[in-house]
Amino acid sequence: MKAAVRLDDITPDMDWERFLDFKALLDRYQVKPLIGVVPYNRDENLKTNGSRIPVDFWSYIKQLEQDGWMIAMHGCYHIYTTDRGGLFPLNDFSEFAGLPFEEQKKLLREGKRLLEEKGIKTDLFMAPAHSYDKYTLKALRETGFKALTDGFGWAPYHWKGLDFYPISFKLSKTLKKKKGYSSMVIHTDTVSREDLKRYEGYFQTADTQWISFREYVRQPKKRRTTVGRWNEYCMAKGKYLIGKIRNRKRWQV
Repeated sequence: MKAAVRLDDITPDMDWERFLDFKALLDRYQVKPLIGVVPYNRDENLKTNGSRIPVDFWSYIKQLEQDGWMIAMHGCYHIYTTDRGGLFPLNDFSEFAGLPFEEQKKLLREGKRLLEEKGIKTDLFMAPAHSYDKYTLKALRETGFKALTDGFGWAPYHWKGLDFYPISFKLSKTLKKKKGYSSMVIHTDTVSREDLKRYEGYFQTADTQWISFREYVRQPKKRRTTVGRWNEYCMAKGKYLIGKIRNRKRWQV
């Protein structure tokens, strides 16, 4: 198995101490990830009083890109405006899925404009909450995006005129596979000291070759069939329902 890393929720006001701790782990194992940068964060849940904030956030992000990291646009404002899971229903809320086409297109244009004003250009999209619908895909194509970092599978695939870079369905099982490609999703704001030790164990997994996200995107894309998409949808919906049941039981204890 060859695995890449994606880091979500990168903002100027995130918990920088936890981010830099995880970056140190990535540097130790020479893993160059993908980072999902929110163009203009309005999500209060992502705002912290973290310390060690770089002097200039956007210059720092550009430096990471020059060092081999990749950048995706992670939504526009990271505000959940609907209760839709869309075509990949890992959650039941979204910034995009469920909105009219023109509204989604406007959000994508605005996000892209905000990033480009800061010198960041990317054609890779990372949907907040992993949720997008058919209008999102159409709007992405019409605003110059070429790929999304989402989906399930063992290799990058092509569907509806866009490239998809799958994430892991269950990381512990993914890393035991002998062949294929996938990516590990990390929200550094929630990574504890104990989590860091666990992730270091993943980086030491004998059967896993950790690769840069740049290498991941260079892999050949397979065509995703209707059956494949339906299977992917059911896997996402099933994972969402299992998580909901577990949370309900936890509250009942």
